Amino acid sequence: MKKSLFFGTLAAASALAGFASADTLADIKARGELLCGVHTGLTGFGFLDANGEYQGFDVAICKAVAAAVLGDANKVRYVPTTTETRFPSLASGEIDLLSRTSTWTLSRDTDLKFDFVAVNYYDSQGFMVRKELGVSSAKELDGETICVQPGTTTELNLADFFKSNDLTYTPVNVADDSEAQRQYIAGECIAYTTDASGLAASRATLPDAENHIILPEIISKEPFGPVVRHGDNTWGDIVRWTFYALVAAEELGITSANVNEIGTSTVNPEIRRILGTEGDMGAMMGLDAEWAKRAIAANGNYGEIFAANIGESTPIGLARGLNAQWTQGGLMYAPPFR
Repeated sequence: MKKSLFFGTLAAASALAGFASADTLADIKARGELLCGVHTGLTGFGFLDANGEYQGFDVAICKAVAAAVLGDANKVRYVPTTTETRFPSLASGEIDLLSRTSTWTLSRDTDLKFDFVAVNYYDSQGFMVRKELGVSSAKELDGETICVQPGTTTELNLADFFKSNDLTYTPVNVADDSEAQRQYIAGECIAYTTDASGLAASRATLPDAENHIILPEIISKEPFGPVVRHGDNTWGDIVRWTFYALVAAEELGITSANVNEIGTSTVNPEIRRILGTEGDMGAMMGLDAEWAKRAIAANGNYGEIFAANIGESTPIGLARGLNAQWTQGGLMYAPPFR
């Protein structure tokens, strides 16, 4: 039943693929706003703040793309998507871009006919339990109840982990992160499994966060990234290179504070190409010369976005880890702008 839900979602999205317009950029310009699929509510990544405005690490990608394409980071219509609706919404054209902690997999790339344009967060799956249980390893959860979202790679990874370790468990199916947290707090499940970043976000909102621990096992690779439909290479290029402009900006020292002047004051050719004071990078994608400059100005560079939304000084408190720049021992690396 659980696997049928997962593959049912794949089939539904596959059936819808191809119905959306193949000229997404033209549609966005005519509409005057970007339709961006985001999370229904995940602290740090995609959520409504106290003023009812969308904020978060993934939301910042939507704002950067809108700034690049439409000249205004606020020209975004945010479409909340669930685990079940995110891919059908993209395939049908309800959204132009999905920016919502979605894992890049072979089946999603090929069977669903999507393009994951880049990896904006390298994650992994883990488990959270109450400290009082005295559990120090996921392998001690044999026979226990575990909260998990069906129809996700999380569910499949959980099954693989327990099978490979000759362990058993009872799944407690939950619709989303909010329900998972409620069921976990209520004691309906001994452990809660999802991406480690999601566990950190969930724990940060608990009134007794110090009484809950994330176990050390890492049971999967979860490369998250912005997603677009197959068949519109120009749109894919725009989203891809907008993200890479944010990554390159951090490496090159372009920040929200200096982005308006460094393009003309520097002699660094790559900075000048990115910011439009040299070459014709934007024209190659149907954009103007300052597309990347606006994208960076919208939220800052990749490092600024990370620090402001999910970094160590936030309640979530995530270290850069694999998401550090390649020059700092991480995997974040932008191809050359030339």
